[in-house]
Amino acid sequence: MSNHLHYDIVVVGAGAAGLTLALELADQFTVAILTKGDIEEGATLYAQGGVAAVLSDTDTIDSHIEDTVSAGSHLGDKEAIRFTVENSKASIDWLIEQGVPFTRYGESDQYHLTKEGGHSHRRIIHSADATGRAISQTLVHNAINHPNIHFFPDRIAVDLINSRKLGSKESRIVGLYALNQETDEVDVFHAQRVALACGGSSKVYLYTSNPDTASGDGIAMAWRAGCRIANMEFNQFHPTCLYDAKAKTFLISEAVRGEGGRLLLPDGTRFMFNFDERGELAPRDIVARAIDHEMKRLGIKHVLLDISHKDPDFIKEHFPTIYQRCLEYGHDMTKGPIPVVPAAHYTCGGVVVDQNGKTDVEGLYAIGETAYTGLHGANRLASNSLLECIVYGRSAAEHIKSTLVREADINIPDWDDTQVTDSDEDVVISHNWHELRRFMWDYVGIVRTDKRLLRAKHRVDLLLSEIDEFYANYKISAYLLELRNLAVVADLIIRSAMSRKESRGLHFTLDYPEQLDTAAATILTPPKALS
Repeated sequence: MSNHLHYDIVVVGAGAAGLTLALELADQFTVAILTKGDIEEGATLYAQGGVAAVLSDTDTIDSHIEDTVSAGSHLGDKEAIRFTVENSKASIDWLIEQGVPFTRYGESDQYHLTKEGGHSHRRIIHSADATGRAISQTLVHNAINHPNIHFFPDRIAVDLINSRKLGSKESRIVGLYALNQETDEVDVFHAQRVALACGGSSKVYLYTSNPDTASGDGIAMAWRAGCRIANMEFNQFHPTCLYDAKAKTFLISEAVRGEGGRLLLPDGTRFMFNFDERGELAPRDIVARAIDHEMKRLGIKHVLLDISHKDPDFIKEHFPTIYQRCLEYGHDMTKGPIPVVPAAHYTCGGVVVDQNGKTDVEGLYAIGETAYTGLHGANRLASNSLLECIVYGRSAAEHIKSTLVREADINIPDWDDTQVTDSDEDVVISHNWHELRRFMWDYVGIVRTDKRLLRAKHRVDLLLSEIDEFYANYKISAYLLELRNLAVVADLIIRSAMSRKESRGLHFTLDYPEQLDTAAATILTPPKALS
């Protein structure tokens, strides 16, 4: 027997995007927020740098737009970019109203703005070097204390429920099934609207700066529900993650380079100016490829990032979290360089949405890293991601407020697991999990070729077949659901990469090293949506 829960809005994910949406809607509607683990766990919590916005008299909206277009290799949607940037100040004002403690200049009342790679002005408002944590904790606190918002931790969404599959003539998302990881039962969430705000899919790669939750669940569910998916070939690899076996991949903020950090080879030689006139302040794709090139050329496991030429007090004041974490692993960034490597960091593509976060399927919204708004193009400009979460979380809320007319709940059946058995072959899931992430790293990573992509396609086709058979015959588990979603996302990434016959932004292929004269997004349409 499934538990049936009824809410006006169901939000999958409790990062900046989902919480913004929930808080903007909760005065009028009941909201359920589902999280896979702890209610704060997610990419927002680990975001260090800040939020990009036009807040200075010396900065302009046009300048921020130009920087975003340039970083995205002219593939971004200019209307989406302008919409986002023009709403940047209002979004920061909203965060300040929520109580986010952004860093100020000493005793003054001015907010401190920093500069990151690809930006022409200081426009990154931040909370020391733990901006995501400050935003997450503030919004979670406000949401917990709102009577119309209810959190459901330890729930992993299984699939969306479409009214047409239940006998209705219309196609509309009316809820979703979600596995309760504490009871192993599948709950039914009934909803007038569902919003996917469950982050990106960087866990599809062997090395990632993302938390374990980033398994592409929202993108895969939306694809299965009939939504178009765009630009999945553009996976951002953060250039500088701490290289330490115990640390896995702890991210070293872009702001360290923005404040003067230098990238060095093992002999202390700077190398970034050999690749770009902006040196360490070049966009992330250029920096990541440069590091990857030098590591392969020299056969080294990492490069070095050095900001020790700055005053120790400056380093500790600007990067307290990074400084302390590095110390925990035996690296004192005030006294010498620290070892860094690139790691999968951000999914620039996602579920196609309009300026209201609305997908192709009625009743379904996608916001944050799950969505493709057109803002990022072929590469995300640093600190535009949190901005996108707030801007589109608020615009989606406004659209829902203006269009939602409560309809009678459709009778949704319990989750049926009467035809499946408990698995005694979980080793299959484990093996497939590791194989998938390994071949994605080896064949669909920072530098690609047609041959590598073809190998990856053959492997993912076999995995999809095996996983579908496993899913049909055995009771579901969190690991199986994540593996199923990662395999779908991997296939979307590979297919998108194979279709792009050029190198642009984050997609670099040795077979087509030049950039085409015209820029066009890669749009994939699921078979069921074609009929």
